[in-house]
Amino acid sequence: MKFKTETELNRTIGTNIKHYRVLANLTQIQLSEKAGISISYLSKLEASGCDKSLSIATLNQIANVLNIEITEFFKEDLNE
Repeated sequence: MKFKTETELNRTIGTNIKHYRVLANLTQIQLSEKAGISISYLSKLEASGCDKSLSIATLNQIANVLNIEITEFFKEDLNE
């Protein structure tokens, strides 16, 4: 995993959050409530043009709710 820009990193993380949220059959509202973050923050993270950064602690909270390893959010190709 190597990202050329911070924007590329944030977009990959946001895309993967959405991917795993959908797999877990959770709405944005459900995930935001369980992770203890606002719905507006989560929707910004998942947006295709995401340039919003987030803390490792927040990413860990989301990973715990989705029951996945935090490293899954950094994969550029989820088929790896």
